[in-house]
Amino acid sequence: MPAVGGAVGLALMAAVPTALAGTALADTGSGAAREVTYQAQLRPLNHQTGSGRLTLRLRGSTATITERYSGLAARFGGKPYPHLQHIHGGARGMCPPMSADKNGDGVVSTAEGMPFYGPIQTTLSVTGDVTPRGGTNLAIAPKGPSLRYERTITLSPAAVASLHKGIAVVVVHGDDPRLLGRKARTEKSELVPSLPLAVTSPALCGVLKAMPAGGAATGTGSTAATGRAAAIGPAAGAWLFGAGAVLAGTCALARVLLVRRRDRAACRPA
Repeated sequence: MPAVGGAVGLALMAAVPTALAGTALADTGSGAAREVTYQAQLRPLNHQTGSGRLTLRLRGSTATITERYSGLAARFGGKPYPHLQHIHGGARGMCPPMSADKNGDGVVSTAEGMPFYGPIQTTLSVTGDVTPRGGTNLAIAPKGPSLRYERTITLSPAAVASLHKGIAVVVVHGDDPRLLGRKARTEKSELVPSLPLAVTSPALCGVLKAMPAGGAATGTGSTAATGRAAAIGPAAGAWLFGAGAVLAGTCALARVLLVRRRDRAACRPA
């Protein structure tokens, strides 16, 4: 019997790592396909009056973005006002306070806000370029005082990393110069010197925060637990089935060995 017990133990030891490896692969596979939803409440900066909300559904590096805002400046040079907008990241993951205004002109410029929200990592254009290179291209920026924006784009690796770390920030640019002080109204942009400071300064800002699984209103601890159980259920079932098969096989082997041992005992001379 000791030999049988050793065979059973070795068989189970061999089965467990294989089953656990299957479970790990199943978890990794399901995680890779998981969609995460992020949301930002867009609040005004630099004495502006607008507001809005942006929702970003991320699967891998593919982002489906839905955005609504209103109350921003309507006209620039007799034409609809271009409102450059981006996902910034890699810094503190914050919208800057007015104390970030270092030169005392009453405006937190894009450069003054950068220690808080970081550099441009993805451009939220209405068409074409979504890289940081398109960050100051007025031709592809949303225009007018309000926006209904829906677009699916590929995010840069830096933007994806900032989302996962909780430090991605949405910034909508384009201040109404009528709401700025006299000094700021006459300044030039530090990003595009041919433009007024107001055009490239932040107007709305919001930190992108991951929403609970199932949505902000419906996600609960019980729902999350059910999701985890569903994810590991098949792998766990496969492990149990495999372990059961090993046990059944070793029990059959034990019965054969026991029968042979009894037969040899019966054949010995008295």
